[in-house]
Amino acid sequence: MTRRRICGDNLKPITFTKHACRYHERRGFTTEEVEEAIRSEEWQTADFGRLECRKEFPFKAEWNGNFYAAKQVRPIFVDETEEIVVITVYTYYY
Repeated sequence: MTRRRICGDNLKPITFTKHACRYHERRGFTTEEVEEAIRSEEWQTADFGRLECRKEFPFKAEWNGNFYAAKQVRPIFVDETEEIVVITVYTYYY
């Protein structure tokens, strides 16, 4: 399993596919959370040659009728030459 961390001097722009944007409200993540996860957490290899990382955020709110203390944001992305492209984002509440 490959692990990588983006360096402070290599801050590529992060863009979102239409697919990722369509799930923004449905899964309850913000672009800021995704960007923070990608820029601060270790990257791991994912299926189909993609990358992923995970970051937990305090939540302390209701989601779909249940109260949760935290949520985890898990972006799936590719590291292109000029940018990082977010393919999709999974969000877990607990």
